[in-house]
Amino acid sequence: MAKSENKKDSKVPFDLTESPSHLLHRVLQRASGIYAEEMGADLLTQRQYALLAAVGSTNQPSQTDLVNLTGIDRSTLADLAARLIDKGMLERSRSDRDGRAKTIRLTPAGQAALEAARPRVRAADKRILALLSKPKREAFVKLLNKVADAPASKAKPRKKV
Repeated sequence: MAKSENKKDSKVPFDLTESPSHLLHRVLQRASGIYAEEMGADLLTQRQYALLAAVGSTNQPSQTDLVNLTGIDRSTLADLAARLIDKGMLERSRSDRDGRAKTIRLTPAGQAALEAARPRVRAADKRILALLSKPKREAFVKLLNKVADAPASKAKPRKKV
C-alpha cells in the first residue's frame, strides 16, 4: 500500500460498533456482570468454576488436559489450581497412567462448591441468552464456540515507523 493510502485510511473515523474486538470486550463485561449478580460475592469466579467443572467432568485430568478443556493458559491455570488446592477444593496426586505426571481431582468440598454454583451459572447463562431472540441463541453459542476454538493465528510483524 502506498503511504498516501495509509494516511487516507487513518483519517477515516473508527466505528466501534463494527469492531469485533471492542464488541467482544463489551459482551464480556455484560456477561461478567450478570455472572457476578447471579453468583454473589462469596462463591466461585468464572475461572474457578470452569476449572472445577472441567476437573469434575474428566477422569484424572492432567494440567495439560485442563488447559485444553478450559482454554485457560498454563501459568494461570497452575496458579488457579494451587489456590483451589489451598482452599481444599482440589487435590493433586500421581497419575495412574504416567508416574511422572500429576493429576487433579475434586475434594468433597470442591464437589460441594461445584454443585452449589451450577444452578447459579445456569441462571447467568439463561439471562445472557435471553438478551437474544430464541431463534438466534443456538447460532450465537455455535459462533462463540467457533471463535473460541479457532487456532491462534500467527501475529503479523509490525512495520517499523
